[in-house]
Amino acid sequence: MLKPILTLAFISAASPGLADQITALPSADLPWAVTPEGAEFAALDGDRFVEPYMAMVRLPAGLASPPHVKTANMFGVVMEGTFVHTASDGSDRAAQNLGPGSYYYIPAGLPHVSACVSDVPCVAFLYQDGAFDFNVVQN
Repeated sequence: MLKPILTLAFISAASPGLADQITALPSADLPWAVTPEGAEFAALDGDRFVEPYMAMVRLPAGLASPPHVKTANMFGVVMEGTFVHTASDGSDRAAQNLGPGSYYYIPAGLPHVSACVSDVPCVAFLYQDGAFDFNVVQN
């Protein structure tokens, strides 16, 4: 499982425009935008609808996504709250509560549900190795 972590570290270090300057963005200044699903995204690097990107995501306490797939791999580090990510077919026996400091990887094409199961909002740093999409799976 080191490959996704190493990929994330390499991509982060190689981001164009960031190598020759320090970028400092206090959490209070993050450019949060609400999605139709009720989650919030704050872009950090890249245009998430066009290319690989880095962003912060915030889910309100108690929010669970509908079953969905993404066409790119997603890598995340939990900053606040408690997330649970499960395969929507119920076969994911590794699902567990992920608190601050936890890492997760959701492979492209895997139908899954993401939920904030804490009493406080859940916040994570995300890297996706392709453009963002959110394709709801019909049962």
